[in-house]
Amino acid sequence: MKDEIASVIPHEPEGGAGETFVEKIGLEKEECLGRLRKFFESQPLAVLATQNGTAPYVSLVAFASNERLTYILFSTTRATRKYSNLMANPEVSLLIDNRKNKIEDFRDAMAVTALGRVEPVEDFELSIMKKIYLMKHPYLEDFLHSPTTAFLKIRIEKYIVVTRFQHVVEVSV
Repeated sequence: MKDEIASVIPHEPEGGAGETFVEKIGLEKEECLGRLRKFFESQPLAVLATQNGTAPYVSLVAFASNERLTYILFSTTRATRKYSNLMANPEVSLLIDNRKNKIEDFRDAMAVTALGRVEPVEDFELSIMKKIYLMKHPYLEDFLHSPTTAFLKIRIEKYIVVTRFQHVVEVSV
């Protein structure tokens, strides 16, 4: 099983500091997921990257995650480039960060890239997923229930967490 084996993947930051990033497993992984859960609760928006076959495209989305962090939920109008891209290519990345656009961000900011695949929310899970989403974003209730809105989930494969500008950790889900 992948979680039982820690993989070290070489990564040379621009400064050539020789750092590596490590995949977290076991108790370290659970501790890291706990920190991510709190971090996600504190951030209302994320940047969703989609691809249409010729060029990447990024959008801001309001997001929420399930307790195990295996899914990230978001909604979008069906008549958008974002939705069109998702229907053509469901592979996405999502950036969740707490930057303030200040020099201190190089030391203090945290950025999490979530890699995964967009899927429709199934009928049997729709009620609970909507509750999760609306607990975080109650002001989006009318938007979520609009017939022109698509409610989607990203099945997460991996999180890449960057802190202190170059400290990188991978967490497979």
